[in-house]
Amino acid sequence: MTDDTDAYARRTILRGAALGAALPLLPTAAAHARTPSPVPAPGSASLRWLGTAGWRIDTGGRTVLFDPYLTRFTTGLFEKPFDPTTEIAETDAELVREYAGNPELILVSHSHWDHIADVPYIARTTGARVLGTETTFHLLVALGVDPLQISVVKGGEVLDFGRGLVVEVVASLHSRNKQHSYFAPGTLTGPPATVPATISDLPEGDTLAFQVTAGTDGPTLFLMGASDFSERSAEGLRPDVAMVAVPSSTSTHRYVPRLLRALGRPEVVVPVHWDNFERPLRDPVQADPTMDLAGLIGQVHREAPGTRVVVPDYRTVYGADLRPRR
Repeated sequence: MTDDTDAYARRTILRGAALGAALPLLPTAAAHARTPSPVPAPGSASLRWLGTAGWRIDTGGRTVLFDPYLTRFTTGLFEKPFDPTTEIAETDAELVREYAGNPELILVSHSHWDHIADVPYIARTTGARVLGTETTFHLLVALGVDPLQISVVKGGEVLDFGRGLVVEVVASLHSRNKQHSYFAPGTLTGPPATVPATISDLPEGDTLAFQVTAGTDGPTLFLMGASDFSERSAEGLRPDVAMVAVPSSTSTHRYVPRLLRALGRPEVVVPVHWDNFERPLRDPVQADPTMDLAGLIGQVHREAPGTRVVVPDYRTVYGADLRPRR
């Protein structure tokens, strides 16, 4: 990025990573477009939003993390100017202990910094198995993760981790900006030339979604890391809960209607990836007011009137039914 035009384009693309404006828990409408499935018991799992696309899922004494970006740092994305040479911050060990626990699995959708930056530290210190793309594999190995801890996946795998914990890998897509492009494309088929040190050293490397069945009596959760998807890959998944990334533009044709139809109009939709992820995770959620979270929620209610929409916050622990736990 060497001139103002390129810098502006990159900033515009990247603003898609921080989405929406905070809204309260929304009630369930009376009508529903599908036959409701049994709602999981509140105590069968607990869920906590880690901001951006990230989640912590606890079930049966086991912890699964998805895109855990905890040690936030400033790149200029929200307050300008954006600096692609920003160094990847050292992980805050205390914050990881507080929010990440002792995970058995870490699921990584793609390799941009707001999804992967804390994964090397968490994997090295906990021994957790990481599921991700080949690009994610090469980046993590370069950052000191044991290659034997990493399972390379592409989409289509249905992986059984025992005691009802099942992870289905779903081929997916990264979100697009108004120019129908996205930030930092590229894949790695071998080790990077140098150890990644800045956010520009972390290419997208293809994008995955995951469907997690959280234990024998837990919910089925569809987890997105970016606001686009492969309709044919998502067709027929039928999760109880869908964590849906808010889009940064209208470049993806009929994003919400197509996604909800493919997923069978889930019982609960949780908008994600709409927050300012350069503020500390211990602070209250701050939304990016340029993104239309309310518009996404309105589309969900039009397309699936009986779907309950839950707008999460950092401090609440949710039950398997996505209602706050005491």
